[in-house]
Formats: sequence, structure tokens, C-alpha cells
Amino acid sequence: MKITLIGPTYPFRGGIAHYTTLLTHHLRQRHDVRLISYIKQYPKWLYPGNTAMDPSPEESALRVECDRVLTPMNPLTWWRAFRMIQRDNPDLLLLQWWTPFWSPMLFVLTRLVRRYTNVRILFLCHHIIAPDGGMFDWYLARRILWRGHAFIVMSEEDFALLRRALPWAHIRGVTHPPYDVFSRTSLPRVEARARLGLDPDEPVLLFFGFVRRYKGLRHLVQALPLIRQHVPVRLLVVGEFWEDDRPYHELVRNLSLGDVVHFHSEYVPNEQIAVYFSACDAVVLPYLEATQSGVAQLAIGFEKPIIATSVGGMPETIHNGETGLIVPPGDSAALAEAVVRFFRDGLAEPFTRNIRTVRERDSWLPLVHLIEELAEPSARHTEQPAPQTASPRVL
Repeated sequence: MKITLIGPTYPFRGGIAHYTTLLTHHLRQRHDVRLISYIKQYPKWLYPGNTAMDPSPEESALRVECDRVLTPMNPLTWWRAFRMIQRDNPDLLLLQWWTPFWSPMLFVLTRLVRRYTNVRILFLCHHIIAPDGGMFDWYLARRILWRGHAFIVMSEEDFALLRRALPWAHIRGVTHPPYDVFSRTSLPRVEARARLGLDPDEPVLLFFGFVRRYKGLRHLVQALPLIRQHVPVRLLVVGEFWEDDRPYHELVRNLSLGDVVHFHSEYVPNEQIAVYFSACDAVVLPYLEATQSGVAQLAIGFEKPIIATSVGGMPETIHNGETGLIVPPGDSAALAEAVVRFFRDGLAEPFTRNIRTVRERDSWLPLVHLIEELAEPSARHTEQPAPQTASPRVL
């Protein structure tokens, strides 16, 4: 099958770029795939990070052959991308939806493809509405997504949102595959901790990824005094701040946690990710809002237990009491109780065994098979009812 996929890849950084690259690798094992990527992404005034580029070396494993064509602010590049699609005449055009910033480009591309070709359009929806989105985002999502022939979502919440926006849509769901490519460079726990200046035996929690309000880091910091009444835990906060970091440092000082919380406030290159995941006992995702999380998939790739909140697709990714623990969002006391339980009851070893099973099952192959199924023009267009219970595999 001939497929055209549009999305960011190296040297652009972040979870969507990783997702696009890994998906391309796995699709190319079975199909002829052209990846159309970007010359530029976000303008600086819209991007709060220090740089949009991945600082990883040129020989990074997350590199893939692509055609760099698109610039979001230049309609001429949209036309060039369309002409490539028109000449190739693929069986399937794979588009990704995660932010309304791409709306003008996707509006034009989907209009041209629907009008002048017979190419089938499949949307991979990372978020229907971003965690910090609003009503305008909802309007744009409906305006763009209705041109898709079929849709893949990664959480029950997004299934319900998209069904509400497009009642007629052919929607299928699949678990977000684990980012296991990084775990190939895992380190022994003692070595990883030595690199970070940590005691080899002390309990260590990891908060990983860029910091924004909806990630709930404040509630995790507030839980630490309660946790440390029972467990002498340390917290690694590893990731770039996309908001003012001063309130977080002030909170740490006010709670006398200066020697407990270790900040690494920079984007972590790919080859250094393993150090932090290898050093921790568990990953904590205290999110206030979410649909699904690339950080959770990193943790699964490293076979690390996860303590997270019951938002979005988290309960579908993290099986409470089996691969991690789930608590209500914004509840520092409940979060503290879960962390204490994790260490007190020795849950690391059984959770890790269960994660290993999940990691082997929820690979990229189910997603590839679902894409193949939805690429067929004969694929059913009847309404797919939302599931009654959370499913770790297919919604």
C-alpha cells in the first residue's frame, strides 16, 4: 500500500515528532511510505521553549528519510505538498491533529485533496481539544476534521469528543504505543544514580516533560512533606518550563524541600533520557487535564511503574493496582498516600513484571493493523458505539 504521512520529525523535538518518526519506521516495514515534514514549525512568539530543535546528535536513532516541504505560514509550501500527494496518488493520506495552529494548512490541504483526488484521508488524533484549549479550538477541530474519511483516537475521552463533534464519523481507538526506542540505552540503576549524584538506595520519583499548569507539578511538590513523613523520597523534576518557574522554586523553599527536589530545567536530548528513567523507582504524572501522555509511554518503554491521576486516557494506559496507581486530580493527600503505598507495599517489582507484559502486547503493530483496516474504502462507515468500560487495546 502507498501511504503519505504528514508530520514533524527530527531535528524537530517533542513527543509528536517522536511519534511520527517511529510510526514511519513501523509502517515502512510493510508499506511504501512518503513522509512529508516541515522546514519550519511554530514561530518563536508561539513557542515558549528555548528552541524547537532537538539537540540530539545527527546519528540519533530517531531519524528518518523525509521530504521537508511545509512551512505553516507559507501557503506556497502547502500547494507543493498537495502537488506531491497528487502526483503520488497514494492509497492513504495520514494527517495528525493535536493543535489548532495547523488549521489553515490542514483546511487548504484537505480541501484540495478531497476536491481533486480520490485519496482517502485518515486523521490520527492525539488530542481533539488540547488540555489548555477552549471553544475556539473546538470550532476549528470541527471545521477541519469533518473532511476525514476515518479517525483514530487514543483515549475514550477523545472518542466521546469526536463522536459529539462528528456524529456520523467512522472512529476507532487504539492504545498509544510505547516509546521503547529510548530504553535500548537503559543503564544499571547504580550507574544512573551515580551520574546524577543520588544515593543508590534512596527512593526516587521522576516528573518528566515540559512544565505547564495542567501538568499538576505544584500538587506533587505539596505532597512531598506528607510522603516524607513515611518515606525519605527525592523528586527529580526534569524538563523545560513553559511558564514562570519562580513560583515552583518558591514553593520548594517555603516547604523546606531544597535538598529534596532536584530541578533539571532543560529539554533532555534523546541520548540522555535513559539516565533519568533508569535512576527512578517510579514516574509521577499528577496531571489536572490530559487525553493521553507521551511521558507515560516513555515510562512503559523503560518498564517503570507510574503514579498518575484519573484524567483523560490515563486509566486506560495505567492499570490501577497492576502497572501503577491512579488517584484523583488535584488531590495532594491522595497522591501522597499512593506514593507511600507504592514503597511500603513493595509494588515496584510486580508492577514492572506486569508492565513488561503490556509493553510486549501494546506495540506499534496494532496501530499499523488498524491503519491498514481503515485504509480500505470498504471499511465500515456505520457508527462505532463508545465502549462501556476502559479497554487497554482497542476502543
